[in-house]
Amino acid sequence: MADGHRSSEDYLEAILMIRQAKGSCRSVDVAAHLGFSKPSVSVAVGKLVDSGCLQRMDDGQLVLTEKGMAIASETLDKHHLLTDVFCALGVSAETAEHDACLIEHHLSEETYEKLRAFWHSRS
Repeated sequence: MADGHRSSEDYLEAILMIRQAKGSCRSVDVAAHLGFSKPSVSVAVGKLVDSGCLQRMDDGQLVLTEKGMAIASETLDKHHLLTDVFCALGVSAETAEHDACLIEHHLSEETYEKLRAFWHSRS
């Protein structure tokens, strides 16, 4: 997967997480969450707006479009599943979070679906 695609997923996932936690999201929130500079976030947000994944409101709020929400939700779901699996294997929470963030972007749909089905069949 291209790094640009991974970066887009990271931004969309971060926006979703911030909106879930705070109820709103601005570029400055994304910069703080991801540890990126405000100018870098501004460029990325512009690209996400151009790609139809994000809307930037007049008051500076960032709102996921249907397309952006679908990508963000799937990425976040993968992240949670992978983190849960790694923690169940005895991996520390911090390492599990880090590794999940790396792997979520490279996991095939087939592997994700099989892993999800396996994980949920255990309950």
